[in-house]
Amino acid sequence: MAEEVKTEVKEKLVKVRLPLIPNVEKQEAQFVSCNGRDFVIPRGKEVEVPECIAEILRNSEEAQLEAFRYSAEHIK
Repeated sequence: MAEEVKTEVKEKLVKVRLPLIPNVEKQEAQFVSCNGRDFVIPRGKEVEVPECIAEILRNSEEAQLEAFRYSAEHIK
């Protein structure tokens, strides 16, 4: 019978920093979830997160920028 070999896959961590929101006294942390794992990312502080979480944050920012551009072009 073969022995079970346990392999630990090291997940790549990347540094991210969520910007502070101007003119907001209470800076809310950002909740992000990926594959059943939950993270709460503080604003204004550099933290290390798994690469999948950083990708979600990038995609979210790009979607917000696109929505802002669309609004600026179409709402006059």
